[in-house]
Amino acid sequence: MMGEEIEGTAEPREIELKLDCAGPDFTVLSTHPLLRDVAAVPSQLLLSRYYDTPDHALRKAGLTLRIREEGERRIQTVKAGSGQVGLFDRAEWETDIAGDQPDPAAWAGTAAEPVLAEAGAEVQPLFSTLIMRRVHPLDYGESRILVTLDEGRVESADRDSSLCELELELAHGQVGDLFAFAQSLTETLPLRLGVLTKSARGFALLDGQGPTPAKAESVALSPDDDAGTVFRAVARSCLHHLRINETAFLEGPRDPSALHQMRVALRRLRSALSLFSPLFEDDPRAAALADEIKRVTEPFGTARNLDVFLHDTLPALAEHNNGDPSLDRIEERAQAAREQAYGAVQDILNSPQWRGLILDIAGWIEAGPWSGQDAARQDGRHFAAGILDKARRRVKKRGRGLRHLDAHTRHRVRISAKKLRYGAEFLAGLFPKPKAQERQEAFGDALSDLQDYLGALNDIETARHLPFANEENGSEPAEAPSMPEVDEKRVHDLLDKAADARAELLDVKPFWR
Repeated sequence: MMGEEIEGTAEPREIELKLDCAGPDFTVLSTHPLLRDVAAVPSQLLLSRYYDTPDHALRKAGLTLRIREEGERRIQTVKAGSGQVGLFDRAEWETDIAGDQPDPAAWAGTAAEPVLAEAGAEVQPLFSTLIMRRVHPLDYGESRILVTLDEGRVESADRDSSLCELELELAHGQVGDLFAFAQSLTETLPLRLGVLTKSARGFALLDGQGPTPAKAESVALSPDDDAGTVFRAVARSCLHHLRINETAFLEGPRDPSALHQMRVALRRLRSALSLFSPLFEDDPRAAALADEIKRVTEPFGTARNLDVFLHDTLPALAEHNNGDPSLDRIEERAQAAREQAYGAVQDILNSPQWRGLILDIAGWIEAGPWSGQDAARQDGRHFAAGILDKARRRVKKRGRGLRHLDAHTRHRVRISAKKLRYGAEFLAGLFPKPKAQERQEAFGDALSDLQDYLGALNDIETARHLPFANEENGSEPAEAPSMPEVDEKRVHDLLDKAADARAELLDVKPFWR
């Protein structure tokens, strides 16, 4: 189906909100009062085959090519852009073709044409999807929404996986209505904001990967973007990073890397809300969302601190306190505390409050009142330079006399450095010239070193305050070996290195100027 045409573009657009559900929940989904009309529609069998060159030239260019069988029809589709978390807003070209094989004439004039011409190789089938689909239009708010229930499989030559999705496509109206409708569903249904297209699921099968922890990807920006477009791209990237790792945590083993990356994604999102705060002066929802994220995810920090203690701090203590018999008892208690903390994290991720919060954040990013303000339309590069200047000044001011600062003040320096690093990573794409890229690398190296040294100092300080229930009565805290027994030389070395890294950072000319 051809998406609506957005004002200011000549390309047809597909705007849809994708929600994931587990297979066993599909029956519950189809009986929801808001979806009964959809569930009553006879299902249609859809077979889609996805194609690419042997070296995946289309995939590398952010494009997909498929042929879908709908009864006697054969529809060839090219889609451009991977979309982001939840909301998929992509250029799309559809053409009826005569046969079962890709037709070059049908991709002429699309984004695929120059890519395939340069690749100089024929496309070949890679994987397919077999879907039972129900589709029904509904009116909600001021919008017409095409609701699609999909249940089926993604299949490759070597493996396959199940698929259960709810798609809400905007036929006409407001993007906010898509999220409001989705929110009304997630109050009682176990739906999660979608993060993968069907083609992405297929490529994951080809790569032989299940859900795995993933680091944040760079944010795709153009120097011509306005401030609102920049923020939306940054925030979408943070949510994408979060959902990828949420899935890895829930569907795989309790991987500390997945938990760590979830925390990084949440910190990046909260940093984005802080850095871009001038856009939200008339929209108090930004601060409220940041506070709610911090409140809800506090157990994430507890679990991560215990991971760091067991993996890094405790071995260092063991090396410095060779033969201390209390270390084995502390390790046992830390392991038990970590298990409990991981259970708390899993309970949060499986709660309707969490799913609703993520959807609420996504809806605000896409259609919050901030997006209609004049501030969102200011020049993106000028805005970015201003917020990076401010973040750099804060590191400079708070880090004075770093070698002699107390732990609390050092922590404030660390948070400031982290915000500056995230801001620099977020906004690098606005400054693509070679000289700016050279400065980005030097700036990033110095900032990364500063953050690493301050982080190691923070881990040592955190270990002083980690409580472990006393085995005898379960109430008194069992403390780690007295922190004066920590290798103080290592602490002083870290302070020296942090101070040097800060000085080096301030010597680097800002890449945004």
